[in-house]
Amino acid sequence: MTDSSPHILMRSAQMHVVRPAEPVTATVVSNELCTAAGRKSAGFTRHIALDLTGTALAGACIPGQSLGVIPPGLDAQGRPHKLRLYSLASPTRGEDGHGHVHSVTVKRMIDEHLVHPGLFLGVASNYLCDRAPGDKVLVTGPSGKKFVLPQDVAAHDYVFFATGTGVAPFRGMLIDLLEAGCTSKVVLVLGAAYATDLLYHKWLEELAAKHPNFAYITAVSREGAQRAYVQDRLRTHEGVLGPLLASPRGLVYICGIAGMELGIFQHMARGLPEQVREQYLRVDAEVAGDVDNWQRAMIHRQIRPTRRVLMEVYA
Repeated sequence: MTDSSPHILMRSAQMHVVRPAEPVTATVVSNELCTAAGRKSAGFTRHIALDLTGTALAGACIPGQSLGVIPPGLDAQGRPHKLRLYSLASPTRGEDGHGHVHSVTVKRMIDEHLVHPGLFLGVASNYLCDRAPGDKVLVTGPSGKKFVLPQDVAAHDYVFFATGTGVAPFRGMLIDLLEAGCTSKVVLVLGAAYATDLLYHKWLEELAAKHPNFAYITAVSREGAQRAYVQDRLRTHEGVLGPLLASPRGLVYICGIAGMELGIFQHMARGLPEQVREQYLRVDAEVAGDVDNWQRAMIHRQIRPTRRVLMEVYA
């Protein structure tokens, strides 16, 4: 079955202006913790701004794209570390208003080996999180051209689903939309294990208070009486999300840990009227009646998102 949904013209995005073989040097402008004080989890996530002035990346980045970061040193095989991609958290104008300073949202990778006991620290994430203002970082990019806003932003309404650092591209998109005076309806559903892990939480609350066309909905899964995942908000906030999804203007963006998209699709299949669900999801007849047993491997095969669903998920 082919996707018969209308084609949507997306913003033009420059790609691979700076390649890994010839990275450019960015300067750290700021490095701030963006998880709340008194957090219950062991996670540390930082908002890091990089000055790209004088490089080919200045003015070449838009929300929905990623920058590559190359940490110094060698891996266990004695080879230079490979680059890691980090989603831009900044708007097109950058943090400086001129498109020269862009930001990323980085969670420290801290884990423990089970086979060979010992602490494992993510190479690039900890390197970035340890940088101080004035430090230099090798960067490449930008990467990605599909997970961006449409060219005609006013022609659509938006439902953003995010977990963890998946909120990064939506920070930039929200600034692009709302600061430009776009009157489209926008809803962000942000999920986290604990309330103190809701990234940019205070800023998002202030943004929602300032812009009546923007709604900010949280889903906290491990504390409180109303524990929920982002997909549960399709049911608990049907009055807010339902009209946007039913509208021919609606677009759904999903960004975060791989697997979250399956839960969203299952809730769409269970809760949306068929004519609405088909605007976002085409499901083969042989699996349509067995939603509880859907697997991620079925996505793009028996469960096919339409052009009105944009995804950026990671392991």
